[in-house]
Amino acid sequence: MVGMPGFDWKHGVDSGEEPLSKRFGGKFSIWPETGKVFWQITFPQWVGSFLDVTVHLRGGSQRLGDVVDVAVSILRATIFKTNCSLTARSLMDTQQMETVFPLLLSLLDERDGAARAVVVLIAEYCSINADGQCLQEVFRRLTAKKIVQRRNAIDVISELMHISSESKNSMSLSIQQDIAKKLLDCLADDEPVICVQASKLVATCDPLLILSELVRLVYNPYERVRKSASDTLVEVLKCHNQNPEVIVMLIDNLSKLCQSSEHANPGRGEVEGSKFDSDQLLKLIPHWSKSVQDWSVFIEPILNKMFTEPSNAVIVRFLSYISEDLAEARDLLLGRVLLYMQGQNEIKDTHNNKWDESIELKNSLFGRLCPLLIIRLLPLKVFNDLSSTAMYGQLLNVDALHVSAKELKEDFNEHGSCSIAAMLVTRAFHKFEYEDVRKLAAELCGRIHPQVLYPIIRSLLAAATSSRDILKMKACLFALCTSLVLRGSDSVHHPVLFEIRKILDMILLWPSVNGDEVSKAQHGCIDCLALMVCAELQTPDSFEECSKKRISISKYKNSTGEGASKNSVLSYVIQNLTNVRKESILSDDLDGHSFFSNSFSDVVVESRAVVPFSFHLCMANVLISACQKISSSGKDLLAERILPVLIRTAEVMQDSEVRAASIQVLFSAVYHLKSAVLPYSCDLLKLSVKALKKGSPEEKMASVKLMASLLASEDVLVTNISGGLLEARSALSNICLTDPSMELRQVCKELLICITSPI
Repeated sequence: MVGMPGFDWKHGVDSGEEPLSKRFGGKFSIWPETGKVFWQITFPQWVGSFLDVTVHLRGGSQRLGDVVDVAVSILRATIFKTNCSLTARSLMDTQQMETVFPLLLSLLDERDGAARAVVVLIAEYCSINADGQCLQEVFRRLTAKKIVQRRNAIDVISELMHISSESKNSMSLSIQQDIAKKLLDCLADDEPVICVQASKLVATCDPLLILSELVRLVYNPYERVRKSASDTLVEVLKCHNQNPEVIVMLIDNLSKLCQSSEHANPGRGEVEGSKFDSDQLLKLIPHWSKSVQDWSVFIEPILNKMFTEPSNAVIVRFLSYISEDLAEARDLLLGRVLLYMQGQNEIKDTHNNKWDESIELKNSLFGRLCPLLIIRLLPLKVFNDLSSTAMYGQLLNVDALHVSAKELKEDFNEHGSCSIAAMLVTRAFHKFEYEDVRKLAAELCGRIHPQVLYPIIRSLLAAATSSRDILKMKACLFALCTSLVLRGSDSVHHPVLFEIRKILDMILLWPSVNGDEVSKAQHGCIDCLALMVCAELQTPDSFEECSKKRISISKYKNSTGEGASKNSVLSYVIQNLTNVRKESILSDDLDGHSFFSNSFSDVVVESRAVVPFSFHLCMANVLISACQKISSSGKDLLAERILPVLIRTAEVMQDSEVRAASIQVLFSAVYHLKSAVLPYSCDLLKLSVKALKKGSPEEKMASVKLMASLLASEDVLVTNISGGLLEARSALSNICLTDPSMELRQVCKELLICITSPI
């Protein structure tokens, strides 16, 4: 076959000879029925043969895509008498296409060159078909059993979307909605190729048409569908990585889904893991955030969304996934948050405020919490920027060594709303602020840079201690504990921290009853001291550095020994646990100004009586708390510092109550420090046996716990103490037979069974 009359192969246009359509009888609409039947039978074969001829004539080496382009041009010219893409103008009379369309559809039953050629023609016709019936025929093939039919159908949709994107006249909204729905359905197709293609096409759709259903598909019960929907959602977000409206839309849809899930099971007791998990979708956010180049575009819309819906937990969770990214636009973010906080009214009285209805009260509470929640999500590096005016403002001018509570109050009255840090302090210590707001603000105060925070805490804690304001004392202690946890060894050498420690010492000397407000404040002091110990031991040289720094406190030297004058919290605590000393009472006229006027160079003390056992017990609790809180890297060093001293002093100490407290510390050390106590395990066993034989009832009970903890330790430690188990068994047997305490006899009996039972 040399060529086809009536067609210019080089340019794809009519050469003037009689076209093929006329040779077959003119327009299809006036064919006799036999002509239609003949065409229906021969058309598919003709197209296939035609493509073969085209490949042959173009040398056989041309890419199939180019061959298909030529074939499409020939088919347009042959059937529709045009060499351009089909448009409503080029195809005014669509009757001929209505006749050919079923024949073209039949070519979509195979995955070959003919199918690729007619895909373009079908897509072009669908783009100009007003009633959309041809597109419905394509949609039906998307659900066909044959994979080939489904693949060809989605190819038609892909081509149709491509045509629409390059056309001035876009598809109607209803057709766009239909296409979006069908493509979303394809995400559940069994054929991976179709899923991937559908995913790419969905990503180019209007987010308004797809996001709602796409969010639902992320929670589909079938893993394959969830995976496909998740990948698609990421691509959608990446395609709109500078459009904050899409993110707001995503949050709205996820929030609605979360609410509908909660309403579907009101009041039901659900098993763990069965509740709606917003993180299942939100964990995809980092994949999108990496593609965002300008975060300043998102700050205002997202924050406005949160300020409008302060109780929406989904927004908070969303922000938690982009906290590091938000830090890059910190000035804009902090400025917006500060402006919002400045616009909130100060609460004058919790009993007579303007919010009477429970709903309004709830909204008001969340409204005051939401800016704090945003600040809480920010990384610590945001608080480390001392040059940030929005974060610190005038607080950087606070005299770190000489500021008094009165001066600090005056400064806050003048500049209390000019920075984030000042607002946090104000809300943490405001008498009538909501309790949840006070607690969160106090926690966030702990993130403030120590250079700013510690002078403020020292003054406020001194004033609160002087007035016995337990509420403010607890806020100070909470902020300080948070700071020590976050800052670690970076905070422990701050010069003001030593002065704070002396205030804690005074609070621990107060008489208290277990469970009262004073005892709660004392528990906070114990935690602070324990965290100071942990911070000292975070780096190998930290402890040595602390021990070398001596503070001249002349009136303390005579009563506590030289070791207590060292600026090491651990040495100080051990000294106060093991040494029987005179009670050091801080002057009763203590106030925020006079107390710090000399920067603790000469602490006003008065020797009266023996320190109460409660103070020694507090020191023991500090060491117990330190054993619980110490990091893995600091366990060996903590064991090295406390075990030899406590083992030695427990053997010679005269006060049985303090001895029992020391043994209790040793028990806690064995339990929490694990293998770090191995070098001291034999001495610990000997001490427990000795206390069982000669100790007080309290010592005996503590010793049994210590022995039980040793026996429950790792095999290497148990092996190390095996030589002393015979004596231990003898001591336990004697207790079981002679001790008057039924509780102690029962514990020893159970422990004795463990020792004598075969391994």
